[in-house]
Amino acid sequence: MDNTPFPPEAPEWRMSDSPVPYREALAAQEARNAAIRAGEAAELIWLLEHPPVYTAGTSADPAEVLDPRFDVVETGRGGRHTYHGPGQRVGYVLLDLSRRGKDVRRFVHGLERWVIETLAGFGVESWAVPDRVGIWTTDIDGREAKIGAIGVRVRRWVTMHGFSVNLSPDLSHFTGIVPCGIDEFGVTSLERLGIDLAPGQWDEALRETSGAFLAALEDDT
Repeated sequence: MDNTPFPPEAPEWRMSDSPVPYREALAAQEARNAAIRAGEAAELIWLLEHPPVYTAGTSADPAEVLDPRFDVVETGRGGRHTYHGPGQRVGYVLLDLSRRGKDVRRFVHGLERWVIETLAGFGVESWAVPDRVGIWTTDIDGREAKIGAIGVRVRRWVTMHGFSVNLSPDLSHFTGIVPCGIDEFGVTSLERLGIDLAPGQWDEALRETSGAFLAALEDDT
């Protein structure tokens, strides 16, 4: 008898056109996480934007909120402070790692590669740096700058949170915090790099590159 388990079904995809308040999205993630763990709901990849908000991870230092012009919400994810707002596309990735390799490090690196590969499709070279959280690229001034953030939480092997990528946010909103606790580098966006990209275009590109991301979670090579 072949005891090889069947591969997980493809996750549900949800793309929200209107901004979703952060607290509302967090509550929805927590409910979906519990439902996935209970076997009552499918995995979920949710792409959306938020009204302006600062979010605090488990390592956040209150001193890194320099100008609390927006609400500051504690999230339970890893990492420090991050800004979310219009023009920044957020990807919440709720997967059951008990069925996808049980490897949190592989999951995080997979998210990084997924974003990097998708950006490459629009002509943007980007990379991850081992001692600096996020996705980095070369800004218009030739300096290294952050174009995407990564932050996850895993509850009983089911993931929450995920990543964000700056399409065309108001970059001045990042100055209210020390983004991810790193003040030596700037923040950039596709718009600042001269790329005009609609959220729907970004979402579809992510979907097209998602197969490699999901397959890599179960690749033991």
